[in-house]
Amino acid sequence: MSARAENASALGRSSEQAALVVILVLFGALTMVALVADGIAGIVDAITFNWLSIQIFADLVIAVAVIMVWVHHDARARGRNPWPWILAAPFVGMFSPLAYLLLRSRDA
Repeated sequence: MSARAENASALGRSSEQAALVVILVLFGALTMVALVADGIAGIVDAITFNWLSIQIFADLVIAVAVIMVWVHHDARARGRNPWPWILAAPFVGMFSPLAYLLLRSRDA
């Protein structure tokens, strides 16, 4: 690989990492605001508010599950243990795959 291609690749990785950090920080801030405003009970109330809320929650659960299947395949292909990420996902949702992507881009 030429020096120019290596520099472009490194720049792509650093911008990817920066974007992931921004997403994690903003998403974390939104999560904290929601938890402070409504608490854990507010999450349950929001999920069970009506059938549309239940459908949206189910959609998000399926999306995170699909992403975690990809994380499993990707981590195995890289010789990494995927289970910490998979086991964290039901408790922290999208924070798990976002953190995986951030650490993955750092290793590239």
